[in-house]
Order: sequence, then C-alpha cells, then structure tokens
Amino acid sequence: MTAATDAFARIHGGSPDGLWSSPGRVNLIGEHTDYNEGFVFPFAINRHTVVAARQRDDRLVRVSSGLRDGVEEIGIDDLAPDVLAGWSAYAFGVIWAAGQLGADLSEVLGLDLHVESDVPLGAGLSSSAALEGAVAVAIDELWGLGLDRRTLARVGRLAENEAVGAPTGIMDQSAVLLGQRDSGVLLDCRSLESTIVPLAFEAQGLAVLVIDTRVEHAHANGGYAERRASCERGAAGLGVSSLRDVSVGDLERAEQLLDEETFRRVRHIVTENARVLAVVDALRGSGPRSIGPLLAESHTSMRDDFEISVPELDLAVSTAVAAGAIGSRMTGGGFGGAAIALVECGELASISRSIHEAFAAAGFTEPATFEVLPSQGAGRT
Repeated sequence: MTAATDAFARIHGGSPDGLWSSPGRVNLIGEHTDYNEGFVFPFAINRHTVVAARQRDDRLVRVSSGLRDGVEEIGIDDLAPDVLAGWSAYAFGVIWAAGQLGADLSEVLGLDLHVESDVPLGAGLSSSAALEGAVAVAIDELWGLGLDRRTLARVGRLAENEAVGAPTGIMDQSAVLLGQRDSGVLLDCRSLESTIVPLAFEAQGLAVLVIDTRVEHAHANGGYAERRASCERGAAGLGVSSLRDVSVGDLERAEQLLDEETFRRVRHIVTENARVLAVVDALRGSGPRSIGPLLAESHTSMRDDFEISVPELDLAVSTAVAAGAIGSRMTGGGFGGAAIALVECGELASISRSIHEAFAAAGFTEPATFEVLPSQGAGRT
C-alpha cells in the first residue's frame, strides 16, 4: 500500500484521495465454461492490484503504473474502444464501460490513477480482472455511481471484451468482486446467480500451491478465440443456444452429429460443468480432501479434449501429484500460465522443491511457486 501512495506522490504530486484494491483469482475448477453459460468455481486470492486515486478539477483521466514508464491520459468524453490500446485500455475501458451500463458520467471530474500489483502477469491468476476490479470500486465510490457488485462485474467484462478485445466471460470479474475469505464463489454464468461456498482449507490444514510456469499467455490471442468459436459451432450443431443446455447424457448423440475435434471441445465443456457441481457437493459433504480426483479429471480433459495445456503445465501437475498433492490441475485460460495443487500445509515446501527439480531436469524455465489463501474481494483499503 505504501508503494502505491509513494509512487502516486512522485508521479502525480500530493496524496491520493484513497486506495482501492482488488485480488487476483484462482479458478478451483470450471475452465472455459463461463462463456458457455455454465458453472465456474473460483476464489479470490491474497495477491492484489492496488489503485491510488484522486479526483481532478477537469475531465482528464491520467493513469500510471509501477510496471510501466510514463503516464497515459485521455478525456472522459473521448473514451471509446477504438481509441484505447495497451495496458491502459483495462483502466480506461472500465470507465467507458460504466457509462455504457448506465452510470451518468456527464458531470464527473477526471482522475489521477496509479496502479501497483503483486498479481503475476500472464500466469492465469487474472491480473486483468484485478486491475478492472480495483478501478471499478474506486470510480464507484469517488463518483458516487451506486453500482452493485454484479453490475461492476459486468462493467469489467464489457471493458475486457470491447476495450481490450479479449472475448472472456464474466467469471474473473465476479470472483474478484464477490469473493469472501476461505470461500469459493459458485457462479451460474447464465443467470449470474452466485453462491458463497465454504472451502474449509484453513480448518483442514490445507493450502493451495500455485505453480506459475512463466509461460505467458494472452487472452486476446487466437487460441482462446478459436476455442470459443468451436463451442459456438458445437452448440449450433446440436441445436441449442449454448452448451449449458447439453448434458453428459447427450454426449453420445453429440459424437454422431459433430466432427471429431468439435465433439472433444463440447465434451470438455459438458463434463467440466458436471465436475464443478460435483466439487461443490463434495465440499459440502465429505470435505476438501475428497476433491482430488475431480481436479485430476479436469486437467486431463483440458489437456486432451480442449487442448489448452502445455508441457510445462503437464509436468507441474504430474509432479505435484507424485510428490503428495491431494489434487492438481492447470488453471486459467490455458496456453501457458499456472497450475494449482491442493496440498497439506506441511508438504508445501517439499512439493514445491520437487516441482523446481523436475523443471530443471526437463530444461524448462524455472517456475515460481507460492501459496495463496482464499481471500476477500475488492474494496477500499
């Protein structure tokens, strides 16, 4: 927090009106189901993006970052997706999107914003949604917009879809805005109904180890868009509006109607939706130690059916399980990023060491491994 305040003073002069932060997120299970109107089960983590903000006396918005040199600026009246580019499109896009979703920006004053973050970039922990969430809660308070958390999540998604150009669903923004300590957010991406589900990791002596492979991915790149297009083709071929309307029992028919690749994409989404609900049932019933096989099935499905894993992620997962993890899977959009492993707290160090040794033996770039805790969502700090 001090870093954001100090940097704000150095770049913008004086003190900010306040600090707002938003966590990154880990998706425990439910990958690529969000834009198919399915189920996801993420949790907010104790890694945050912090925004120091102060109102100006004009209509200019200026934004700086501890990760970039220089200051980007634009007038509120000039905001539009086709004039936004680069990292600042996430921040500026949130302001534009708030106006699109009903906020009256006609008389608000401009802002000076400075961003600091310890959410790793490109690791599948949603650094983008963390930035969007922090800016969203800041402008909501400073400008008195009165938007509820679900609307702020829609603001973040619209910014990412239109201003940034990444065709993502609403999972990440919902996780960082709705998250609660030691709990996950079960989100129905069709109705946007959310349910807070206790994880009980702390009570059971468990932790989540994040293995950042340092293989960077970018959602705006082709792989993500291609998978989304495959899902749309699959839904059209099955005569449904989205793959949410396809059950496991429908897969035999789907295999007859679809080409082999599209069928495998569909099968991942359909079985992943079932796994999300099975994990929630297991947590409510037998507890967190029972979800390991479901995490393993999820990774296999992403590797073989959806084809979004990479060798580094596969090695991280297999090594974690061999070293004693309860369960492990890649998390995030894929094509790089991070894996997670649910582990006994006392085994964090040994499992982490095994993963580093395996990466070295394979000649891969050294990964970053660290523990995360399910944490509270975005707000003023």
